[in-house]
Amino acid sequence: MTSPVPRRGRAASLRRAGRAPALDGRAARSARTRAAIADAVLAFLEEGRLEPTSLAIAARAGIAERTLFHHFADLEALFTEVAERQIERVRERFPFEQPAGTLSQRIDAFVARRAALHEFVTPVRRAALRLEPTSPAIARRLAWARRELRRDVARSFAREVEAAPAARRHDLRGALTVATSWSCWEQLRRHQGLSAPRARAVVRQLVASTLEEE
Repeated sequence: MTSPVPRRGRAASLRRAGRAPALDGRAARSARTRAAIADAVLAFLEEGRLEPTSLAIAARAGIAERTLFHHFADLEALFTEVAERQIERVRERFPFEQPAGTLSQRIDAFVARRAALHEFVTPVRRAALRLEPTSPAIARRLAWARRELRRDVARSFAREVEAAPAARRHDLRGALTVATSWSCWEQLRRHQGLSAPRARAVVRQLVASTLEEE
C-alpha cells in the first residue's frame, strides 16, 4: 500500500511537526530571558541605580553579557522591553476599580490607590523622565500613562464632573488630574519633604476642595 504522503513530503511534514514544539520552547525561553533582563533593569532603578552597566544587568538576570546583546540590538529595544514590563507590573498591582460609596468614601479610596501607585512607580518614573527627550519608546509610554491617569480621574468622578456646568467640566477634570498626578506627588514627597501619609492627606484635601466647590 502506498503512503498517502509522498516520502519526501512525509519526511518534511515530520520535520515540521517536530520543529514546532522546539520553536515554541525556544520562543518561551527567549521570552523568559527578556523578562529577566527587564526585571533586572527595573530592580536597579528601584534601588536608585539609574545607569547600570550591561555587565551588571546581565549578572543580575543570570545570563552572559553577550546574551543581553543577542536579545536587544540597541538601548531603544531594551527601553521598550523595560517600559512594557513596567506597564505589565502596574496593571497587575493596580487594576482599575470604580470607587463606591459616598463622595467622601470615594475620595478616600481613590487617593489611597493613587498614592500607592505613585509610590510604586516613582523610582522608575524618575529614570523614564530623564530618558523621555531622547527615547521615542519611553516618550510614547509616558504619554500613554498620562492619558490613562486622566481617564482614571474622569471615570472615578464622572458623577460630579457631569453635574457641573458644561463650561466648567474641562477645567474640573484638569484640576483633579493635576492634583492626583505623579508630578504633584513628586513635588510633595521629594521637594517639600513630606512623608507618604502627609502627602496623601494633602492630595485628599486638594481633591475634596475641588469637588466640594461644585
